[in-house]
Amino acid sequence: MRSDEIVMQSYGRCCASASFFDDFYQRFLDSSEEVREKFVNTNMPAQKQLLRQGILNLVLYSRGLPPTKLKALAESHSRGKLDVQPHLYELWLESLLLTIEQHDSSFDTSIKHAWAEVLRKGIDVIKSGY
Repeated sequence: MRSDEIVMQSYGRCCASASFFDDFYQRFLDSSEEVREKFVNTNMPAQKQLLRQGILNLVLYSRGLPPTKLKALAESHSRGKLDVQPHLYELWLESLLLTIEQHDSSFDTSIKHAWAEVLRKGIDVIKSGY
């Protein structure tokens, strides 16, 4: 099975958990003061919906969709806008992988590697827009 297929199945299991997105944001916000500062005035229910779609966009990009949505995300996260510095994506990825491990009952090292491979492709696009 291809990495993107493994990730789609894993993501489905994670999304079935009512607390997946809450747990991710708790872990991500706990990862650094700099991350917490970025979310001070954020509408978190709306942010969770954006995350849900954002992860899907990363997966779809790895499946061959053009990077249009990722480039738009890169633009909104760039200097002069949200100013999400590239190193923060490493905290994001680490927090997400730990949350996936918590919520995917089938999680193992092959699933972790599939997620990392799929997400890195899209994260590289986003980081290149900084």
